[in-house]
Amino acid sequence: MATPSEKLAESLEVLKALQDDGAVAIRSDSLTRTHRERLLKNGFLQEMMKGWYIPSSPNDRDGDTTPWYASFWDFCAAYLRERFGTTWCIAPEQSLKLHAGNRAVPAQLLVRAEKGGNKPTKLMHGTSIFDVRAALPPGKDIVEEDNLRLYKPAAALVEASAGFFAQSPTDARTALALFADASEILAHLLEGGHSVVAGRLAGAFRNIGRERIADDIVKNMEAAGYNVRETDPFESRLQFDLPARERSAYAGRIRLMWQAMRADIADNFPPAPGRPNDIEAYLKRLDDIYVTDAYHSLSIEGYRVSPALIERVRSGNSNPDQDEQDREHRDALAARGYHLAFQAVKTSVRTVLGNENPGTVADRDHGDWYRELFAPSVTAGLVRPADLAGYRSDRVFIRSSMHVPLAPHAVRDAMPVFFELLAAEKDPAVRVVLGHFIFVYVHPYMDGNGRMGRFLMNVMLASGGYPWTAIPVERRNDYMAALEQASVKQNITPFASFLGGLVNDGLRGTAVAKVPDEAQARQQRDAGPEREGTGQ
Repeated sequence: MATPSEKLAESLEVLKALQDDGAVAIRSDSLTRTHRERLLKNGFLQEMMKGWYIPSSPNDRDGDTTPWYASFWDFCAAYLRERFGTTWCIAPEQSLKLHAGNRAVPAQLLVRAEKGGNKPTKLMHGTSIFDVRAALPPGKDIVEEDNLRLYKPAAALVEASAGFFAQSPTDARTALALFADASEILAHLLEGGHSVVAGRLAGAFRNIGRERIADDIVKNMEAAGYNVRETDPFESRLQFDLPARERSAYAGRIRLMWQAMRADIADNFPPAPGRPNDIEAYLKRLDDIYVTDAYHSLSIEGYRVSPALIERVRSGNSNPDQDEQDREHRDALAARGYHLAFQAVKTSVRTVLGNENPGTVADRDHGDWYRELFAPSVTAGLVRPADLAGYRSDRVFIRSSMHVPLAPHAVRDAMPVFFELLAAEKDPAVRVVLGHFIFVYVHPYMDGNGRMGRFLMNVMLASGGYPWTAIPVERRNDYMAALEQASVKQNITPFASFLGGLVNDGLRGTAVAKVPDEAQARQQRDAGPEREGTGQ
């Protein structure tokens, strides 16, 4: 007779097979009642709504939003396909956000469907789907991406409300920047006789410096007999020119975020003291703060069922004592890796203090920091050497965040632009705040992004002569909330103010970060993980 552990392992194998087939939203009829109840009881499955489930982890705390936010878009695609077949499409504004590289989880996803119910379907953690009964655009104006049926960008821009441009300027400008000429837009404008929309889009394109597209829209509409009154739907004028032929939405998005956010940093960050004359004294202070800084090492929990987990469960070896030993081993490896990475970062700081461009230094050296961070895990056989070669090649999610980091192919578009902007930036405070924020926004690695972001932040602090700054674990919630505001709401002010306050404390010699005693450390560690990535 099979033991309970062997039975659970069998159920995990069934769940893994579903996940290997790409299933994230799991229908109740995809599992037998026995497997479903066993997985629910042991915390490997979570009921999302009646008849629908998502994978989870036994280590999840009650109310943890991570499994749901990580599954949101896949769930919506599967649910809508099951309910409406192919007679649905995500609304124009949300379609534009997705085309613009914004996959943040919305509080309510608006969907058009021929058989929509004109009412919301409540989902987990305050989210919902509202399916509007409405005619769909022609098939030629719909594109399917990641199983989501979206308006194509040109059709979506014509259908989008005027308020979208003022409420979501980065998304709107990123979508506009995808167009190299006016032909596709004009086809929709002329076909529908959209003279008012033509004036709005002409003004919008002129706002981002696409003068030729704006002129072509106005001239062609007027030639067809329409009276066009050009209006700018944005609340502010774009103060820089986007590259004329940059076809990556993600690269354009990073440029636009940088420019939109940098203006809000100066008032929330202390002036830079200037690079110190005594480089050795500055580096000595880094050694003094190392133990305190290293306390911020993070641990990460995953959500995919692995063969190793199945075998551990099958053999009955998944016991609390073993799990605690494994955790202590991982913590020891992380501590050793942090020490090695810290030394590599210190070398980069020395170079920056020697007056080399900090953005160029970070671009050149950050791969070395990352390899050192995980070198002990490679030696222990927990991480493959290939995993440290370049940026991630799989999706990643951020614990408890509605922000969904860029897809792997988008990371490769965004990171060169990020370092280009970092190298060109003259304001040290902007380099500090946006260097940290945009790095973790992109989330280029499967693991260690938070630690890498703080290393990058401190190299940028050194470039302005600011002191090395450790973010106190006691202020984890403030830290994460500020990052969430910047990621989801595009509001950088809370994050700039948070970092600026800590740096100001350091300048005054009143920094509060310290190493707690053992009991405090355990309590803080168990309070929850920091803003790190969870691979999926």
